[in-house]
Amino acid sequence: MNKFPHAVTLAVLPLLAACSSGPDAALPGEADDNQPFAGIGATETVHMTGTEPFWSAEVSTAALTYTTPENPEGISGTVERFAGRGGYSISGTLNGRTVDITVTPADCSDGMSDRSFPFAVTMRLGEEVREGCGWTDANPFTGPQP
Repeated sequence: MNKFPHAVTLAVLPLLAACSSGPDAALPGEADDNQPFAGIGATETVHMTGTEPFWSAEVSTAALTYTTPENPEGISGTVERFAGRGGYSISGTLNGRTVDITVTPADCSDGMSDRSFPFAVTMRLGEEVREGCGWTDANPFTGPQP
């Protein structure tokens, strides 16, 4: 019986274990925090705004309303909300297109209003990506009112 394959297996196992990060391991530079993001409540309304192009959105429970200057009445869709590690996700459909939104805590400026927002927002609507800022009633923006 050849003991070589067994010796190789025993030598490789510790290396594989060292490479495995496991589902709960922190990424480099992250704290080892497995708690869901608590900065936005499950029923809290999330307001979002962006420029280039101009857009705004509001998520209230499971409903999303998205407006643009060309469509000030907006379009509505249904979404699900998820508190992940370090941020909040919103996903669903809007006018037949997939919509995915990430809301993360960050000092954010829309570059035009002299307001400071507590969240940075990235929205993918179909193949288009929108960048912007967000706030809630519990985490409002600071600066002049619109």
